[in-house]
Amino acid sequence: MKQDAWDPAQYGRFRHERSRPFHDLLALVQPRPGMRVVDLGCGTGELTRLLHERLAAAETIGLDSSEAMLARSAACAADGLRFERRDIRDFPGDGHYDLVFSNAALHWLPDHPALFRRLTAALANGGQLAVQMPANFDHPSHRVAAEVATESPFREALGEYVHPARPVLAPEEYAVLLERLGYAAQHVRLQVYGHRLAARDEVVEWVRGTLLTTYEARLPAALYAHYLERYRARLLCQLEDTRPYFFTFNRVLLWATR
Repeated sequence: MKQDAWDPAQYGRFRHERSRPFHDLLALVQPRPGMRVVDLGCGTGELTRLLHERLAAAETIGLDSSEAMLARSAACAADGLRFERRDIRDFPGDGHYDLVFSNAALHWLPDHPALFRRLTAALANGGQLAVQMPANFDHPSHRVAAEVATESPFREALGEYVHPARPVLAPEEYAVLLERLGYAAQHVRLQVYGHRLAARDEVVEWVRGTLLTTYEARLPAALYAHYLERYRARLLCQLEDTRPYFFTFNRVLLWATR
């Protein structure tokens, strides 16, 4: 299995579109003097630097498991801001942080009730949790990826692995979860982002930078190229052939304070 299939250049092809939810999430955060912040899934670090500066934080640490993405973060380091390679699953709940922030990362992890308990334990008294997660799993771009993975010869090469169809809970389930975790106030919403892409073909390029990395990491290069070809053919016939192509993308945004 390939250790790191993330490609900063591929992911960054839609930098403007991918950054919109970050700004919406940041707008929910209540700045306070001297905040200690952690950004889970910081990627290449540009948005973490913006988070650090906008909050005038005393300390911000960006964590990511991708060596390729983090290689770009060195240029973003600043006074009080640093980056570390670490899996979110190893993030300790030590009550240190005034803000646990995560933009488009937690949907990769299972068992969100347990995950959110651990993130809550990482907050100091009065701390805030701010999370944005893609919730577009019913779109053909995601469904076709799973369908192709079940076809031969991909099924055998993947060991019958298929990316989970619905790792993210419904918004109301997060609201209940936050209430049970003892948060004093919360904001949870499902937001639909509309992206005008040049053509439907660009949806393939979008997904190549995210979801399809799970298959690229598990398949030999030649077989992944075959998978991608099959995915493209299956997907495009399900998308309207318009220029521009209006790509709708659902996301869950949530904020809560202890």
